Amino acid sequence: MYDYDLLVVGSANADLVIGVERRPAAGETVLGSDLAVHPGGKGANQAVAAARLGARTALLARVGDDAHGRLLLDTQRAAGVDPVGVLVGGAPTGVALITVDPSGDNSIVVSPGANGRLTPADVRAASGLLQASRVVSAQLEIPLETVVETVRSLAPGSRFVLNPSPPRPLPQEVLDACDPLIVNEHEAKVILAADGAGGTDGVGGEPEDWARALLARGPRSVVVTLGAEGALVASAEEVVRVPSVTVDAVDTTGAGDAFTAALAWKLGAGASPAEAAAYAARVGAAAVTRPGAQESFPTAAEVAAV
Repeated sequence: MYDYDLLVVGSANADLVIGVERRPAAGETVLGSDLAVHPGGKGANQAVAAARLGARTALLARVGDDAHGRLLLDTQRAAGVDPVGVLVGGAPTGVALITVDPSGDNSIVVSPGANGRLTPADVRAASGLLQASRVVSAQLEIPLETVVETVRSLAPGSRFVLNPSPPRPLPQEVLDACDPLIVNEHEAKVILAADGAGGTDGVGGEPEDWARALLARGPRSVVVTLGAEGALVASAEEVVRVPSVTVDAVDTTGAGDAFTAALAWKLGAGASPAEAAAYAARVGAAAVTRPGAQESFPTAAEVAAV
């Protein structure tokens, strides 16, 4: 019996958000709205999203001993996340600088801060937490060696889910553990280029081609997110398209994290990959209808209404 449906090993940031009429070009200055500070970071986002849906969730992360760190801890507790694995100190809390245009699209620059100090030793010290978790989800806003140690510390029979964002070449040990590897087009290009495939252009023009090429790298399954076109789920048995849900987008910040969290939780609960992805698409759609990241994440009842 697992104590947690989902353990998220990843980043926790303060999101500093400014609305702009258009995002600036290189060398250009534009005026924006008043600054808003929100709890964020891909790891913290995923934990809150899963907990809001009803998953028993824990977070393994590092924040600074500062106001941003206290904000993040408070919001994790308020969402129902067990913050037993959140370490404090070592560097200032990570910060994401986000601009959002009127269409809801965003651009993000991240200062890792304490996220860069989440070490393999921290993962080993939290071995009891990993052994108690049915599904473990990670991203790449923490050191890659920490993700490798997470894979090595998984409980027998638990599932590992990775969203390689921001993307970089991945060790074979990590690729082999992914079930699924969740990528968008940009992330797929980076990973495929790492083995000489030349990115998605080198393997064919369709997402099905990218998914099959990624499967050949070692993951047990692959999910390719396609924005307004939905998602694609691929395994050795099948490749399935999952349609999107049409909504009026207000802010896409954190929508991918909500999708990943929902997918990971549903897979751990026994849903098929296609069923889990269809549910995750509804969760992501609900999230983009409200501003912010964690503040926008829906409850299970709100997802049912989408």
